[in-house]
Amino acid sequence: MKLSFSFIFFFCLLSIPLYAKDITASPHSRGMPTPGPAIELYVDINTKQIYAEPGAGRIRIGSFQQVADAPPSPPSPRTGPVPNELPATQAAEVRRTSQAASAPANPISPPDEPEKALQQKTKGFAYSNWKEKDPFKFNLNEDGSQYLKLGFLNQLWLRYEQNNPGSTILGEPAGDTTDIGLRRTRLVLHGQLTDRVYFYTQYGMNNFNFLAQMNGNRHIAAYFHDAFGELRLTQGHQIIAGGGLTIANGLSRFTNPSAATSMTMDLPIFAQATVDQTDLFSRKLSVYLRGQISKLNYRVIVSDPFPISTSGNSPVPISPDHATFAINSHTKQFQGFFVWNFWESEPMTNTFMQGTYLSKKSILNLEAGFITQKNATWTGTESTPQFHDLNFWSVAGYLDAPVDKLKETAISAYVGYFNLDYGPGYIRNNGTGMNSANGINPAGASFNGAGNAFPMFGTGEVWYAQIGYLMDRNLLGSGNGQLMPYVSLMSADYERLHDQMNVFNVGINWLLKGHNSKITFDYQNRPIFNANAAGEIVKTSSRGQFILQYQIAF
Repeated sequence: MKLSFSFIFFFCLLSIPLYAKDITASPHSRGMPTPGPAIELYVDINTKQIYAEPGAGRIRIGSFQQVADAPPSPPSPRTGPVPNELPATQAAEVRRTSQAASAPANPISPPDEPEKALQQKTKGFAYSNWKEKDPFKFNLNEDGSQYLKLGFLNQLWLRYEQNNPGSTILGEPAGDTTDIGLRRTRLVLHGQLTDRVYFYTQYGMNNFNFLAQMNGNRHIAAYFHDAFGELRLTQGHQIIAGGGLTIANGLSRFTNPSAATSMTMDLPIFAQATVDQTDLFSRKLSVYLRGQISKLNYRVIVSDPFPISTSGNSPVPISPDHATFAINSHTKQFQGFFVWNFWESEPMTNTFMQGTYLSKKSILNLEAGFITQKNATWTGTESTPQFHDLNFWSVAGYLDAPVDKLKETAISAYVGYFNLDYGPGYIRNNGTGMNSANGINPAGASFNGAGNAFPMFGTGEVWYAQIGYLMDRNLLGSGNGQLMPYVSLMSADYERLHDQMNVFNVGINWLLKGHNSKITFDYQNRPIFNANAAGEIVKTSSRGQFILQYQIAF
């Protein structure tokens, strides 16, 4: 299936009405107000706005009546005492008593009291009573611009998987799998040590379920995913130099992803084009320059890839027709990623690209990127190999913007075209997250292989799109979070496959406390491929995957 660039044009048209400036109400007349009827006023605990009618998340302030200020009485020309007139001190006391008697029964509380009162009353899923706004941040200076910060990410999966044909678990046929696993578990320490020096470290593990092991050992060691430092070369963020073990990559925003802020339950892994082949879970030893110059966000990277022989898996043997990663070749990788921000710019804290801002920013981007590497793959024989270059590029549009700021609704959407050249006929099967089987019966096997794998990576063209809508913050009641349903589609035209390879996901997030605490339900449908009598690899059926995820991320 070839998609038209008119889809990107339609996507941009859809986004135009969403970037509206706030309209300030006309000022009230400066004339003298006249007395009016009493009204009830309410304060919204989240926005701190005043309303004249009750609603979810609002508490009553009291009854108020608009009155005219009485002009002061002219001074009396008499100098002697007025009969029956009270002394000045007694008159003042009478006035104070009168004013107190006529005051509203529920006067306006100090700003923090209504919020505390509503929190104590509701205590929903988003309730917290932290002494500090961010208790995991330790400020090094008065204004908090220099700091150390701790972070934690844990993604728990409950999964039901319809396995690929011929799958086995511990030698027994397994048509399906129900399991519990940890998709990502990470500890983070990062900080802005001076105005110009920043560092980031991340330690943890991935894809841990009942089948997880390495060489028969389930005690898989966690490892450093990231360890990089940056030096800001300019007063602003125009030029930042960095290096280390980092996910700073070219190609697309999903090649530089912030997994904890993803709108979809998991990332489009195909965009991490060499993941766990010549990198470490999409990280490489790299040096880079990045920055923001006016509306342009850029990064250029030079990476030193790992050899395929240290990936932890047996390298795929060289083939006369179909490219595989070369065993005896080692060259540098060059990457770039460029973003034009039509509206707001995105944070420059580190190299990770946000998934969705949950109505907090108005983003409309045009994005493009590339990755290239000489002699990365080969065909032929080991004695007479023919080497091939990696050449990837993409162009995409990204929209993430509020729809109704009072209700905190928002839309998030992405559509991108990827041109991926690994060499002739390259294809690699991979599954989302932990594999659900550890063996295959060749007699009943499909081209996909075991478990939940499908042809995720290959030489050819890919279109990827996702769209989601953040619903009214009071839909579930005050303090109980928000819902965000979404759909996504990966559609690939790979050289090696005769048929289009389409994978779609549909799901919903329950954002209990934004990305910090959220529950996601996701359904994925993937195709099953087999070779026909003519040797063509065609789609023959499909399988489904159901996952319930709970994420904690701070």
